[in-house]
Amino acid sequence: MGVRKLYGSLDSPDTIRALASLNEHKLDFDFIPIDLKSGEHKREPFLSMSPFGDVPAYQDEQLTLFESRTVMRFISHCYFTPDNEQVYEDPRLQGIAAEWIDIEDHQFDPPASKLTWELVLKPKLIGQPPDSTVVAQEQLKLAKVLDIYEKRLAESNFLGGHKYTSADLTHLPGLYYLTGTPVDQLFEERPLVSAWKKSIMSRPGWKKVVAMIEGVQA
Repeated sequence: MGVRKLYGSLDSPDTIRALASLNEHKLDFDFIPIDLKSGEHKREPFLSMSPFGDVPAYQDEQLTLFESRTVMRFISHCYFTPDNEQVYEDPRLQGIAAEWIDIEDHQFDPPASKLTWELVLKPKLIGQPPDSTVVAQEQLKLAKVLDIYEKRLAESNFLGGHKYTSADLTHLPGLYYLTGTPVDQLFEERPLVSAWKKSIMSRPGWKKVVAMIEGVQA
């Protein structure tokens, strides 16, 4: 098998989602940093892999993928093994997990991404303070989503069912960036959400991603 390659930035939540999936499956791969500040992602040769100019891009044999949730889904199904917890074999259970992946994409991620930008990335990357009005608005939106998560987690230990799947993994970038910000209180004041957050962030594959991020930042 050829060398798997992931092109992206450790300042990109989408990149670290793909990294989390690769590490969860214990796959060997090369990570090729893309400099977002210089606009490397908006020029060739990167555009030949990701035509919309977004990181990450992933190469596996002759296949190239450029959406992080697609990369995550591909890895979880292509590299399925009986001892791997990422997918269900039962199509009905797969459907439930897929639903919660889409919920993360359409309900959780929009406010989480805006809060990540305002509270973490905007001050770091362009040196501007957060917009307090935007932060307040997005916190309210995220709180409503987490209320639904709290109800869901009363029914199962994980969002996608009784075991850890990509439905949980896909949340890791948002959880990571918002930990240590004032938004973290939204997770902590919901006991089931808080326990779920601690559980999935303690997984060895995710800890490897954190080590990569913090090793670069140190």
